[in-house]
Amino acid sequence: MPTTLSTSASPSAVRTVAALASSVLLVSPLLAGTAYAAPADGGQQPKVPVPPAKMSQVGGDRLGLPGVQVQLRAGAPELPDAKELTARSWIVSDAETGEVLAAKNPHWQLAPASTLKMLFADTVLPKFPKTTTYKVKPADLAGMGAGSSLVGIKENLTYTVHDLWLGVFLRSGNDAVHTLSAMNGGTAATVKEMQRRAVELNATDTHVVTPDGYDAPGQVSSAYDLSLFARAGLRNPDFREYCSTASAQFPGDLGKDGKRATFGIQNTNRLLSGDYDIKPYPGIAGVKNGSTTNAGSTFTGVAQHGNRKLLVTVMNPEKKVHNEAYREAARLFDWGFAADGKVEPVGRLVGPKGSDDGPGGSGAAKNGDRQAQAALDAAGGSGMPWTALGIGAGVVALLGAVALVIRRRRPVPDGPRGRRGSRGDRP
Repeated sequence: MPTTLSTSASPSAVRTVAALASSVLLVSPLLAGTAYAAPADGGQQPKVPVPPAKMSQVGGDRLGLPGVQVQLRAGAPELPDAKELTARSWIVSDAETGEVLAAKNPHWQLAPASTLKMLFADTVLPKFPKTTTYKVKPADLAGMGAGSSLVGIKENLTYTVHDLWLGVFLRSGNDAVHTLSAMNGGTAATVKEMQRRAVELNATDTHVVTPDGYDAPGQVSSAYDLSLFARAGLRNPDFREYCSTASAQFPGDLGKDGKRATFGIQNTNRLLSGDYDIKPYPGIAGVKNGSTTNAGSTFTGVAQHGNRKLLVTVMNPEKKVHNEAYREAARLFDWGFAADGKVEPVGRLVGPKGSDDGPGGSGAAKNGDRQAQAALDAAGGSGMPWTALGIGAGVVALLGAVALVIRRRRPVPDGPRGRRGSRGDRP
């Protein structure tokens, strides 16, 4: 049942809590397990973060080592060099088998930005039919961080769940996240459920503080965990529809004649929708992007060439160039498709607890993943593989069913967005 967020706190209490939160932000490290190296020249340049010497070994012992992990066979293409892959952390994996083809610091706990919305969708999306309608209350939109990205939800207006998820995936709308969280029992309850879901998915690097991925002290995930969230979400046809939609019409205000206006929104995943300096990636089918001050740019994508389906996650490129996270993800996709059958896996994406490909299941035995089995307690839950039909023809069929309101890869004016704050999520 829809739930309204509490507004009973006094203004003085709110100011006190805000002050305490600010002090915590000053003394609490955001990046768990992160060390910093002084500049080589001994100067006053900002210290460069370095990954921990030892990280989680879920998925294989090599995935817990710092640096690039890859095992090339004869004739395999070389990975792009460090000048072309500047991200602090990245991973390339087979979306169906879970085999990790190559990775760099995949278990480094870093700020995730809005890629954490994939876990939000994994948690909340199955609960509400897409035709469910909800009238937004003023309290539903309270508590969003300054500079949050917005799709343009207005209080006292009614939206379908389908509308709200389009707002989450296309515009990374924190207003849509908070509205769905209100429907789900409130922000705090949703955060707890997301953390439980992360545990079910064996995402041990993830600590959830906000449901929308907005920067918060202690909120971290990893390239490995984000890939787990994407892989789990892609098993759901509704998730696949939303994350693969390039543009849509979104409900606006009521006119004087009582009719509801609409406005166009476009997906901020630039490998899906394109941009003035980057083209859509061939075969792309989602998934989610993000960007905040602390996280830098983050991106998880899935693409298919023939029968091969790859997941790529990139976190925080050091090169601060427009759309750099997408460029580096595209290079990893290119390499992964070219390396098909020419590399030995260096690990794997484990399945949910209790599933066949989870730690302790037959998939773990087949892949020799003793480290993951020792690291995790497999209990409860289940998982099912998704197919080429699911992200290929299935997506086309789903989008065709809503062709009157959804237009793929057709530029339309962007909807409202929040101002770009120093820490808020942004396209």
